[in-house]
Amino acid sequence: MSKIPKGLELFSISLIFGGAVGNLIDRILLGKVVDFIDFYVGTWHWPAFNVADSALTIGIILFMLAAIMQSKKPSSGQ
Repeated sequence: MSKIPKGLELFSISLIFGGAVGNLIDRILLGKVVDFIDFYVGTWHWPAFNVADSALTIGIILFMLAAIMQSKKPSSGQ
């Protein structure tokens, strides 16, 4: 069994958990989640987000990639 998907799965779950906890802390302490990263590309406005949102998004993408890598791995004969 390859160690790359297991490490990637652990890292992605850590990002998801950290992002969720970060947003939960904001929600409990402030009553809202503070989105402070806000930028424009020309006249196009990207929705505001925060570091916790980024961690959640990256974690979910990495978890899906790990699942795809795991499903494409040849199964060992039993």
